[in-house]
Amino acid sequence: MNERALLSAQGYLELGMVEEALAELSQLETSFYSDPEIVELRLHILMQGERWRDALAAAQDLLRLHQDALPGYIHGAFALHELGRTAEARDLLMKAPEILRQDPTFHYNIGCYEAVLGNRDAAIESLKKSFSMNESFRDFAQNDPDLRHLANETIFKNDT
Repeated sequence: MNERALLSAQGYLELGMVEEALAELSQLETSFYSDPEIVELRLHILMQGERWRDALAAAQDLLRLHQDALPGYIHGAFALHELGRTAEARDLLMKAPEILRQDPTFHYNIGCYEAVLGNRDAAIESLKKSFSMNESFRDFAQNDPDLRHLANETIFKNDT
């Protein structure tokens, strides 16, 4: 039963069927709620459903279970940002294990949070680092609403 429910939840997630995925997870034994992989799956489902408060709680649960769980930091920060708590989002990411700084998503998200907070120079530096790690983030940034007031900056042009 537990494996079937887990596979079903993953399948529903892939299909974008959030409520069905959560219903499948609810069939798991309560002991599975302390399994970091199950908590992370729940976090992904809640993120896809844009259930930011619940996603934040799941990210916090994940970090309680596994302090170095990188998705707990990235997704927890994103949930905080979506809840209008952008300074807390930035602070959470800055507390993440050092290894996360090797991921362009870390720098991209920091850049977005700094931009929203009005810290233009810090935003540009973080975005430059993200772009240098993965050029595709530059294209993504051009349509990111968090960065719209930086749209005329030279960092968005591919010749930098």
